[in-house]
Amino acid sequence: MSEIESRQGQQPPDGGPHSGGLQIAGGPATDRNWLPWIVASAVVVGVVVLLAVLGGRSRPAAPTAHYGLDPADPYAAKLVISNVKMSEASNFAGSKVTYVEGRLTNNGDRTVTGVTVQVAFRNDLGEIAQKESLPVMLIRAREPYVDTESVDAAPIKPAAEADFRLVFDHLADDWNQQYPELRITSVQDH
Repeated sequence: MSEIESRQGQQPPDGGPHSGGLQIAGGPATDRNWLPWIVASAVVVGVVVLLAVLGGRSRPAAPTAHYGLDPADPYAAKLVISNVKMSEASNFAGSKVTYVEGRLTNNGDRTVTGVTVQVAFRNDLGEIAQKESLPVMLIRAREPYVDTESVDAAPIKPAAEADFRLVFDHLADDWNQQYPELRITSVQDH
């Protein structure tokens, strides 16, 4: 018998050190070092707990009594919005534009130079589907097209009134098609 044949016959069946480093099926498994896996798992759990704690602090506040609208400006009680109308038109790009027009009357004792109104469009459940704050733009001319200007270009004196227009390029898909709620949130005067 040659030396090679005798070595082949003497190889241990367990894949030990004399088997050339090959693992023979059915042999014992090698020991694993579980410490890196335990440390990595602890780090991941720690990060998740930290995010949960910090994320819980940034939750939005519960809705207030004014249903998500900002509070009215103190002088807003002296400004009356009336004759509100809505209309639609297509722009040059083929998109629909929505207009909210009305009349603003100054029943106070100051000349108003700027007005910001918050507009809330609601859905069928009465929830706010879209809310925007816009500066009131006064209608300067209606022919040959509607032209607007800011309130500071034509201040509204006490006991005076002016027509205004608000422009919306897009409205929420779930808007209930009813008139929006308008709230005057900021008034500038002199």
